[in-house]
Order: sequence, then structure tokens, then C-alpha cells
Amino acid sequence: MGHSHSHSHGPTAATATSAGHRRIWPMALAAGIIAAYFVVELVTGLLVDSLALIADAGHMLTDVVALLMGLVALLLARHGSATDDRSFGWHRAEVFTAVANAVLLIGVAAFVLYEAIRRIGTDPEVPGLTLIVVALIGLAVNVAMMMLLRADSRQSIAVRGAYLEVLADAVGSVGVLVAGVVALTTGWGYADVVVAVLIALWVVPRAVRLALDAMRILNQQAPAHVDVEALRRELAAIPSVDDVHDLHVWTLTTGMDVATVHLDSDCSNTDVLAAAQVVMARHGLEHATIQVDPAAVQRRCRDELTW
Repeated sequence: MGHSHSHSHGPTAATATSAGHRRIWPMALAAGIIAAYFVVELVTGLLVDSLALIADAGHMLTDVVALLMGLVALLLARHGSATDDRSFGWHRAEVFTAVANAVLLIGVAAFVLYEAIRRIGTDPEVPGLTLIVVALIGLAVNVAMMMLLRADSRQSIAVRGAYLEVLADAVGSVGVLVAGVVALTTGWGYADVVVAVLIALWVVPRAVRLALDAMRILNQQAPAHVDVEALRRELAAIPSVDDVHDLHVWTLTTGMDVATVHLDSDCSNTDVLAAAQVVMARHGLEHATIQVDPAAVQRRCRDELTW
């Protein structure tokens, strides 16, 4: 039985992919700046016993870890070698990084909630002015880092995880700022605890969403933006195609959707492949493997096996 394969920009490590075009320097710069601010915020939070500052510093620490993991993932995806038993190279490293980021975010949120419960009834006293100054610096740092990472976050789930971490910290800085203003003007120390809890509750659903996006890729589900049934109908509508089967669509990593399909046809393989590639490209599937099986031979084989 004759088989013909069409590899439209096949997904190998040697092939230029979206990972190869992602910028490395914004991640490295962001990691360095946020690491420096993390030390400042943590030391200040411990000195003044502010749960909001400690909570925000905890998120800053996850930022640093997320940025470093994302940086390593991008470097592996770009420079990691492909072997016979790892033919896709290290492109999935970005996805594993996103899962780790989500776990870190949820862990920090759980710690903050625990600390908030433990402090109930202690009548906390925090210096409002200190919170305000540190929060303003933190907000400026986070906004600058978000501007650095925003463009690349659309192309990489690893960068998106880091971007969400920084976004969470920006919200945290606003919360700390509010707590500082309340503490300074009213003397109500519990504002610090309330803000810490709100930061934790704001972070959790975003961490869960990031984890679900990563698990969708790891589970090899079809990407949400690809209508598989419509793709099947369009392939079946090609005049020379008698049947469409073994159609699979999944995501290898952010920006790299992959598809395989078998088409039964008695026509020229070249004509069928050209038409099928157009359909695949219309759905954004540039990494497609298309196999054309002669329909007459298929029918004869099935008849012989049935007999």
C-alpha cells in the first residue's frame, strides 16, 4: 500500500519555531530587578511585622523563581538539542514551567491565608508610612516589568506565567498601598491583614487558570482556537478525498499547534496534499503531517479482510 507524507514545516528542534524568536533579555532583566526589590521588601516586612509586605515579598520571590524557570525553559527550547528519543527537543519545558509557577502562586496564597488566620486577635500595629513608601516603589518596579514582558507573554506560556506573577504583585503593591493609607490615617492595623487575604484570594483563580491551560497542553487536547469538526468537514469537502480518518490536533507548546491526518483518495497525491495543506493553513496548522492512502486499495483490502 502506498503512503505519502507531507510535512509542512515539521516540528523538529532544528526548525525555526516561535520559541526561537522570543526575546531572552526581558526575562533576565526582570529577574534581576525583582530579585533586588524582593530583598528590600522582605527585610522591611520582617522589621515592621507587616503581613501585607511579607505576602507581597512572597509573591516577589515566586516572580524571581518563575522568571528564572521561564528563562531556562526558553533557552532549552531555543538551544536544546533534539535526539532520536527526544525528537521535539525541549519545547515542552515551557509548559512544565507554567505548571510550577501555578503551584508556587497557590502555595504562597495558602501561606498568607494561614498567617492571616493566625494573627486574628493580635491587634497588629504596622507603620503606615513605611508601607506606603515600599508599596510605591514596588508598584513602579512591577509596572516596569509588566511592560517588559507583556509582548512576549502572548507567545509563550512560560512568559505568560511570569507575567501573571508580576501582575499579581502589582495588584499586591496597590493593596499594600491602601493598607498603609488606612493604617496611617485611622490606626486600624487589621487593614494589613485584610489586604494580605485579598491579595491571596485574587491570585488563586489566576494561578488555577494558568495550571489548566498548561494541563490542557500536557493532556494533548485540541487547542481551543481550532475547530476540529470544521477542519474535518473542510478536509472531507476536498473533491478528490473519499474519507478522512485518524485526525489528531494538539499543542506541543505555545505557538506550535500540531496535526496529523489520513486521507483516502484515488487521485494524485500531489494534488491532494496541496489542497489539504491549504485547509490546514487556514486553521493555523503549519506543523501538519498528512498521509494519503489510495482509496481503491483501501476498499480492496477491506473487502479481502471481510471475506
